[in-house]
Amino acid sequence: MTRRGQTLATLAVAAALAACAALVDNDYYLRILFMSCVYYLCAAGVNVLVGYAGQKSLGQAGLFAAGAYTAALLTSRWQVDPWLALAAAPVVAGVFGVLIALPSLRVKGPYLAMVTLAFGIVMEKIITEWVDVFGGPSGLFGILPPTWNGNPLSNQQWVWFALILCVATQLLLANVLQGRFGRALLSVQADEIASSSVGVRVYRAKVIAFVVAAVTCGIAGALVAQQNQYINSDFISFNLSIFILLLVLFGGAGSKAGPAVGAIVLTVVDALLARWPSVQHFFYGALLLFALYVMPGGVMGLFARRPRRVDEADAKPGVAPPPAATATPGAAKPCAPAREDLLLVVENLCKSYGGVKPAQDISFCLRRGHVHALIGPNGAGKSTLINMLSGVVLPDSGVIRYRGADIAGARPHAICALGVGRSFQNLRLFGELSVLDNVLLGRHSRMTNGFWVSLLGLPGAREQERLARVRARELIAMVGLSHLADTPAGSLPYGLQRRVELARALATEPSLLLLDEPAAGLNPQETAELGALLARISASCGITLLMVEHHMDLVMAISDHVIVLDYGVKIAEGKPAEVQADKRVIEAYLGAGMA
Repeated sequence: MTRRGQTLATLAVAAALAACAALVDNDYYLRILFMSCVYYLCAAGVNVLVGYAGQKSLGQAGLFAAGAYTAALLTSRWQVDPWLALAAAPVVAGVFGVLIALPSLRVKGPYLAMVTLAFGIVMEKIITEWVDVFGGPSGLFGILPPTWNGNPLSNQQWVWFALILCVATQLLLANVLQGRFGRALLSVQADEIASSSVGVRVYRAKVIAFVVAAVTCGIAGALVAQQNQYINSDFISFNLSIFILLLVLFGGAGSKAGPAVGAIVLTVVDALLARWPSVQHFFYGALLLFALYVMPGGVMGLFARRPRRVDEADAKPGVAPPPAATATPGAAKPCAPAREDLLLVVENLCKSYGGVKPAQDISFCLRRGHVHALIGPNGAGKSTLINMLSGVVLPDSGVIRYRGADIAGARPHAICALGVGRSFQNLRLFGELSVLDNVLLGRHSRMTNGFWVSLLGLPGAREQERLARVRARELIAMVGLSHLADTPAGSLPYGLQRRVELARALATEPSLLLLDEPAAGLNPQETAELGALLARISASCGITLLMVEHHMDLVMAISDHVIVLDYGVKIAEGKPAEVQADKRVIEAYLGAGMA
């Protein structure tokens, strides 16, 4: 569905619910509609955290409490205007979101869930035990509700107001999730190393997801406190955190309509089972297990289209065209500068893992516009060197100068932003995302629209997205995959996935492209096509290539300069023909007795 269609669908659903509220004068049913909106607000934010960023949190009840008690204390103790108190609630909850995110995100998986669970329990205990401030189990009374024309909001007006907030939340989150930041969050969930290598600031993306979830839960908490005009610790038990997580998982984590489906269905179920608390808790536990193991895509996952595995026959129309002219090893490149400036200088680079030393005082330099090959037997330290150059692995000592600046120890996203792109020895595509989205992620560090511009859907964000898509489609056409642009990358044959990874690396606009065994797993025809493509990229774009490769035919065909490693030590470098005849290289590959 297009963005316009999603907007119209959102407005249509909201209008239908608003009409129901206008026609219903039963407070019980109006309460169900109101709580559906409240739970949607919680689920919409947690969907960003869980469904997009992949961070499992069990502390949402604590953030709900932050918003609820902010509104309660401001209005009941200090007589602050209720509308201002409502506006302050998400701000305070967002601050709590940052405070919980900064330490929590240093751990992953079940440890993250345990840390956030501890936060929720601590918040509940503080509220229960600190009677002087929070009222303890008795709670806080006299919370002032917002007024309209001098009168407190009626139950119908509460539903309408909550629907307005829900529509605003849905549309604002759609602006974020359908663009640069949504792709970044999905990439973080899929593979943090690959995500950072294409320019995504992984830690920052996780913090943003936590804050979004905190803000929406804070708004929901304030609504409940002000509508009830009363709040106590019973509202923020551990069961609430589980229920919010269940809303997301049942509706469909990562789907745009999932939070709404989960909120409406489970709010009705919650009302039906309210008179049997023990059955209610058992049902939610069983439903959570069911959603996790039987229906992992939630209700919306049942309607999702299953991707078809692409076979080799589908790939034939998209074979990359041959280069206009085959580059000759050692020849000057058309786009290369007349003066062979040094682009990268490595001096005395070292790395060890205990007694294993994959890099021992390695020094070399790369010249602009040239194709450099890095070869050596298995275990020579080639991939470790590439990982150090791209920031994935921190060197123990040594200097890496890129364009005169020392980048040794810099983070991968910062190195990518400077103009260093890379591929991986073992494919690290975002398999669930389309070919187009994978390549668009390569444009992440080149897009200038920030979070607020994206959230509000301002023209600058739309223009950046348009330009990124144009460039991404150009690169997809370059590697011959235009007809598969909307296909999930993980469903492509291995050789085509290699091309997608190359296009994604090129999308970062690198001056230096690091290729870690780009021909690994390719058949001879695919290897020849890859060599022609790399030669064309180097010749037409002037990009400096450093390629780790075991296919000697490919190395000798397109390389200008070859560096040889053996057990972490550089044993030779020079032109391909010189290295091929070097006695130490022959001994490294064949053994001293065979040389």
